[in-house]
Amino acid sequence: MNIILALFILASAGLSGSGAQEDSLGTKLQASINTAMIQGIHQSNQSNQGGGGIKPNTTTIDPQIDAPKVKGIYVTAYSAGGSRMNQLVDLMDNTDLNAMVIDIKDDEGYITYKTDNPKLQELGKPQPFIRDIDQLMKRLKKHDIYPIARIVVFKDTILAKKNPELSFRKGDGSVWANGGGDSFVNPYSKEVWDYNIEIAKEAAKLGFKEIQFDYVRFPEGFEKRADSLKYTKTEQSRVDVISDFVQYAREELAPLGIRVSVDIFGYAASVPAAEGIGQDFVKISKNVDIISPMVYPSHYTAGWFGSPVPDKAPYQTIKGSMEDTHKKLEELGEQKPIIRPWIQDFTASWLGSGNYAKYGKKEVEEQIRALKDTNVEEYLLWNASNRYTEGVNHK
Repeated sequence: MNIILALFILASAGLSGSGAQEDSLGTKLQASINTAMIQGIHQSNQSNQGGGGIKPNTTTIDPQIDAPKVKGIYVTAYSAGGSRMNQLVDLMDNTDLNAMVIDIKDDEGYITYKTDNPKLQELGKPQPFIRDIDQLMKRLKKHDIYPIARIVVFKDTILAKKNPELSFRKGDGSVWANGGGDSFVNPYSKEVWDYNIEIAKEAAKLGFKEIQFDYVRFPEGFEKRADSLKYTKTEQSRVDVISDFVQYAREELAPLGIRVSVDIFGYAASVPAAEGIGQDFVKISKNVDIISPMVYPSHYTAGWFGSPVPDKAPYQTIKGSMEDTHKKLEELGEQKPIIRPWIQDFTASWLGSGNYAKYGKKEVEEQIRALKDTNVEEYLLWNASNRYTEGVNHK
């Protein structure tokens, strides 16, 4: 009945008109339907559980059934707010690429645009690398570029230093950092959850169509220090805490018409759950619209998928990783999300002589061909400096 009521109310408002009015009403209609469906599922779950309040799984409801087949690139906040954006927009205009994943909360934890939100100002540290976020969004819309907001979640040195109680602390009370000097915040903390989702909701209001959560995990090797660091925790396993965050984020954002995607290690599809960092490929995938395994050939060691040097075998490596991904997600059936991997458009020279290939047109196209051959229609190109190979056939 809620769905019918939502349709009736919006139909009564009149779907005639054009341009922005039509877009606005369409968005409201989709959001109202999503909200009604989620409420209906939630009520049904409560009824079935005697009012116990079991969280509904809403991932079978795609909030954007008319979204394009995404073929996108990674864009830092520096690029989005600087002159490089001219080249990147031209790339979109002149190729089959159609989306940008833009840092809205970056790897340090900076919020990358000016925000007047007091909660975000209190916990975070806005740095307007993107000087005019509204102008950026208008530009993306003008060029028909699908906007995805990247939010780095639990790797957050800014929040950890500002609020040590939300992080992992050493015996002397100081905030723990990894070998690279990066600190993480505690996935057991609901305050950390809500802070990141507040950023996501503001990104939605700005016009982003999708939120991509990255670093949705505990620090690498956490199992070795889990008992020596000080932090608040519950009886839940790390795997359950991470998957619960993803489900919570999905439920909070779906009524806004926003898709949720999560980045995950590529090899997670080929191995059992990574209990140490709390990542279970299937449990996370069950609670997102899109799963984005990072399957860069350079990140696989000798022997993976039968290749002595995976970086020199982009087709073979991507094909093997996608076959494992499909197999891993078979059990989800209709709840299987869109598979949209990150692929490589950079040269991994740090692997040393003989262990890497110089990546260019051929290597990028070989990865795309492997995706096609394994029935994967979407992908994202990663290059940390946002310098993408010219002349590539991105179809």
